Amino acid sequence: MALVSVGMLWNLGWGLVGVLLLVRGVSALEWAWWRPRRLERALRAQGLKGTRYRFLYGDLRDYDRLNKEARSMPMAFSHQIIPRVLPHLHQAIKKNGKTSFTWFGPDPRVAIMDPGLTREILSNKFGHFEKPNSNPLGRLLAGGLASYEREKWAKHRRIINPAFHLEKLKCMLPAFSTCCDELIDKWDRLVASKGSCELDVWPEFQSFTADVISRTAFGSNFREGQRIFHLQEEQAELVIPALQNIYIPGFRFLPTKKNKRMKEINIEIQSLLRSMIDRREVAIRKGGTSNEDLLGLLMESNFRHSKENEGGSKNSGMSIEDVIEECKLFYFAGHETTSVLLTWTLVALSLHPSWQARAREEVLQVFGGNKPDYDGLSRLKIVTMVLYEVLRLYPPAVFLLRMTYKEMKLGQFTFPEGVQLLLPIIFIHHDPEFWGEDASEFNPERFAEGVSKASKIQGAFIPFGGGPRICIGQSFAMMEAKMALARILQHFTFQLSPSYAHAPYTVATLHPQHGAQIILHRD
Repeated sequence: MALVSVGMLWNLGWGLVGVLLLVRGVSALEWAWWRPRRLERALRAQGLKGTRYRFLYGDLRDYDRLNKEARSMPMAFSHQIIPRVLPHLHQAIKKNGKTSFTWFGPDPRVAIMDPGLTREILSNKFGHFEKPNSNPLGRLLAGGLASYEREKWAKHRRIINPAFHLEKLKCMLPAFSTCCDELIDKWDRLVASKGSCELDVWPEFQSFTADVISRTAFGSNFREGQRIFHLQEEQAELVIPALQNIYIPGFRFLPTKKNKRMKEINIEIQSLLRSMIDRREVAIRKGGTSNEDLLGLLMESNFRHSKENEGGSKNSGMSIEDVIEECKLFYFAGHETTSVLLTWTLVALSLHPSWQARAREEVLQVFGGNKPDYDGLSRLKIVTMVLYEVLRLYPPAVFLLRMTYKEMKLGQFTFPEGVQLLLPIIFIHHDPEFWGEDASEFNPERFAEGVSKASKIQGAFIPFGGGPRICIGQSFAMMEAKMALARILQHFTFQLSPSYAHAPYTVATLHPQHGAQIILHRD
């Protein structure tokens, strides 16, 4: 009898295993085959054209092949960079139209190039055009405000906003100025002996913006901040390639060399940030800190928010883990955006020396040989026009993604749940329909009357996104870029080196694949 019972239990156990495997198999088929086929039929039924779904990988193999081909050699000096930067999407839109779809693995991505529709998507604060459920590895690099939705996003935005108010940003100008001093002094020494020198400004600006974010985020503890930056840099090299492929659930837990290193980096970053936050929290409670850096401002606002909402756990402030995530985001977004903008600005002004001369003349007229101040920076019209035009032609983020979480009508189309909406910023910024026949030419004059009148239609200029989720750090980035460019123009003229190879490509943002070699001359 006991033997029969054991046998029955054994068979029952294997039966349960079989059922579980069957359920998992059906679930996997639903995700990788049946669901994509349903979505494809729904999109085509509305007249949308797109690539054919291929099991599991979608268009990923074509992405990889076309990217490798595009990156195999530099391009001619031109601002028509889309075929090199996003070759697969360029071909798909050329073949199937501005509103068409491609496949990122089993997920359809519908390109939306109508500025009116992109504005509607981006203005949807708590609706159903939300960010796709991201690969969890992305949170190792930068989570925080950029990755949250709904109530959590709203709470974090309220707490963080005060740190980026204009009056607070003005207090950070001395830190910007100190970093500029160090950059100019270094370049002066390089130029001193011969009156000119060749310099790759891409790593220079990466170091400069890392220094700025370290000082403005952590004040007197900026050396610890620099260590965090170097760790974040290494983490980016590991995480970004993984984000460009299909995520296999659970794979990040396997004890591979890369997974182990990513975990080690994350632990060290968290430990460094937690230590700084603990020390700052003690100082705030004792009233012994001026709170003029981003960490202090963030924690002060968080402390105030918590006090105002005592007794209500739902509305209480951010946890230490939340603050750590926001600090990581400061680093990644704050550093990337401005280093990319400054690099492409020097390349563009080297290609267009007449605009370099006009910008320099304006800077010298406003400041002479004096260090820039806030009031003067706000009067730099030509410099601002130049920066906007660079952001138009070389936006740091070349596209944004949103996803439908229920059936949603948008314009003439009704999108079922589970469709990704791809907002191709760089395509919109280069479209002659919105910018005129010179859309792919460098012409800062188009911004002479401001952003609102630069294009033929509202919403065609979105380098920082749009709607309620517009980049919280855009004023910070623009002030930093204006300060750095003004100081460089005060001291140097520059031209492209013969060794420069024009090769923009995307990593997380729009990088120069082979650097940005410039010949500096002492002005």
